[in-house]
Amino acid sequence: MDTSPKASDKLRKGNWKQDPDAVKADILRVATEEFATYGLSGGRIDAIAKRSTVSKRMIYYYFGNKEGLYKSVLEGVYAALRESEETLKVGDLEPTEALALLTTTTFDAYAANPEFIRLIAIENIHNAEYLSRSEVIQKLNKTIIDKLADVCDRGKAAGQFRAFADPLELHWTISAFCFYNVSNQATFSASFGDTLHSEQGQVRLRRRLRDIVLGSVVIGYRPENSD
Repeated sequence: MDTSPKASDKLRKGNWKQDPDAVKADILRVATEEFATYGLSGGRIDAIAKRSTVSKRMIYYYFGNKEGLYKSVLEGVYAALRESEETLKVGDLEPTEALALLTTTTFDAYAANPEFIRLIAIENIHNAEYLSRSEVIQKLNKTIIDKLADVCDRGKAAGQFRAFADPLELHWTISAFCFYNVSNQATFSASFGDTLHSEQGQVRLRRRLRDIVLGSVVIGYRPENSD
């Protein structure tokens, strides 16, 4: 088998022609890992090309430049998170049940995607410079607020939610808890032990978040478990 650079280029070119969507997905997968580990400034296109199925030239062809690839990575991680929420048919649930499901689903989604957390931390260092340029992310993020707004409106109309229940405040509370759980795992565990980040500890925190959120807006809510 010919393993020369020219042969490798031909193979990569063939893959690109046969399935460009799969090639782009592979680039984004590798780029997500690279930028989540090293940030925008430390991430290297050379490293991404080496670990993906295409050359640097093809990366630039698809994404324009390093910043364009980074923005596409951000859009991808947000799309994946919002997709997990979008699949929930909370409109068919009672408001309290719907809010509980949205809350615990967010906890699970953040815990399962530490790269998302690292990328958002990096973007905050850059004052959301690239996120603010993306109309895609802004539209994606609107969907969760709309979903929470519908739950709040139905909860108030049914006399189940307090009048001050606010979708943006609820999203802030849920996101803050879930973000800290992942972003500060290393330092928190080093300082206080890893009890809360054991499997059982995470189950308890997930339940506590649900109780905090529901207890803040649901009239007469009582935690299901007192342990």
